[in-house]
Amino acid sequence: MQRRYIKSDFTITTWELLKPYFDTLLSRKIDSVSDLEQYIKDYNELSAVVSENMAWRYIKMTCDTANTALRDSFNDFVQNIEPHMAPLSNDLNKKINDCEFVNEINKNGYSIYLRSLKNSIALFREENIPLNTQLQELEQQFGAINGEQSIEYNGEKITLQKASVYLKNTNRAIREEVYYKIQERRAQDELALNNLFDQLIALRHQVALNAGFKNYRDYKHQSLARFDYKVQDCLNFHEAVKLYAVPLIVAHDAARKEKLKLKDYRPWDTSVDEEGLAPLKPFSGANELIEKTIVCFNRLDVFFGDCVKTMQKMGRLDLESRLGKAPGGYQYPLYETDVPFIFMNSVGLHRDLVTMVHEGGHAIHSFLDFDLELLDFKSPPSEVAELASMSMELLSMEHWDVFFENPDDLKRAKRQQLESVMDTLPWIAAIDKFQHWLYLNPGHNTENRYAAWQNIMANFGSSVINYAGIEAHLNRRWQVQLHLFEVPFYYIEYGFAQLGAIAVWRNYKKNPSTAIEKYKTALALGYTKSIPEIYEAAGIKFDFSPDYIKELMDFVKSEYDKI
Repeated sequence: MQRRYIKSDFTITTWELLKPYFDTLLSRKIDSVSDLEQYIKDYNELSAVVSENMAWRYIKMTCDTANTALRDSFNDFVQNIEPHMAPLSNDLNKKINDCEFVNEINKNGYSIYLRSLKNSIALFREENIPLNTQLQELEQQFGAINGEQSIEYNGEKITLQKASVYLKNTNRAIREEVYYKIQERRAQDELALNNLFDQLIALRHQVALNAGFKNYRDYKHQSLARFDYKVQDCLNFHEAVKLYAVPLIVAHDAARKEKLKLKDYRPWDTSVDEEGLAPLKPFSGANELIEKTIVCFNRLDVFFGDCVKTMQKMGRLDLESRLGKAPGGYQYPLYETDVPFIFMNSVGLHRDLVTMVHEGGHAIHSFLDFDLELLDFKSPPSEVAELASMSMELLSMEHWDVFFENPDDLKRAKRQQLESVMDTLPWIAAIDKFQHWLYLNPGHNTENRYAAWQNIMANFGSSVINYAGIEAHLNRRWQVQLHLFEVPFYYIEYGFAQLGAIAVWRNYKKNPSTAIEKYKTALALGYTKSIPEIYEAAGIKFDFSPDYIKELMDFVKSEYDKI
């Protein structure tokens, strides 16, 4: 993005230097429709510059959680810049909303933008600014705690991500030993994470009360701008998944238990290959992962491969696991330079390939909506963003021979991917249902929390896995889910998007070129249309009814059986 309003050499260091850009916009007169549109564009430029500055502080901090200077830089933004911006941003939003020409631009493609802007104004409360600052400071503690977790094995200190490789070892004694080491290490932080979560829930509940809501669940539903579905739709999704997806994972685990010839199927048996084969190794090192991903993406569409090449050239990829690095993986859009960043913790396993193509799907989305004028146009809701990434997992799967030259390995990889699809929906439903309970019962204690989680897992977990004697491991399993701590209620979107991704893949199986073109067309819309309209552009339905879930799960099962 070429700067027109912000000085080209301006870098955000202090609020005092940034504030004049807000003040100038607040004092500017708007005398015509064109004035209003230029005003919005200048406000957008300011937002893009601020967003990218904050993004880099976050990226650098997560790449090295032990670096106190990087953590201080991020905290400086959260404590000393963002709180000052919040009320002025609300004033700017109100100035646009109250402008006499706003109805005219509403006719010019700004309807979705103005809908979100009105929602932000409705939710803004001055008293929530310090609470949101506290929340951001607390939320980053999850990454710091997890970044320090490691175990000693075979004389080597390794991250828990690397340790999990041993859970695929064909030697059951090794799997069990490492599993217990991982759990013992997680147990050391169990109390700290529970205490952290208590603080987060209390603060989030107060934010909701301040905004006039009875609970944080209802507040967050509106805050996430879920205009196209209701809370009840989420509850209906939970029930449909319990009916049509959970039985598939139970049947699958029962079949695995039989193939592994185990009388007792334990948590350390869930990742090993059921034929007793060594873990799949689709690549060795980050460079090979990048190069193979480019080849794979090129087969779908040359533009997709070029996106990864651009990120590689610009140093926007940090892929390998290391001590001191925050857990998980993400794609961070950078709205000023318009070239995103991918962060992940690769250790060379099949799941890392999936993470790469998933985050690659997000990145391609960022490239496809590059030409849209406003940051808000380039910020689609998660139901659309995750459609881009989860579809890419399944679309790219058709060309995974790039990673697996051995046909039998390729079949194993595809089976594992479809098993993951079947497993994903119950876990998503469990996490989302758990969040509903948490925030509808904000006064609960740790014992209540664990009891609620146990009840939920009894409905959405696999009854084949035996946790006898190690119930504590299951009780705290929710603590591995980053979203609960850092981005509350951002999770069911994966479920809706998974259904959409299956439908996109089904279309690709019928007509590859048409499916890819529709996929690109939908993503290029950014957030200029509603979610159902974007899904329709992709050639699929935004539907999570029981009948539709059953139809799609039957399709996945039939494709799995063909491999």
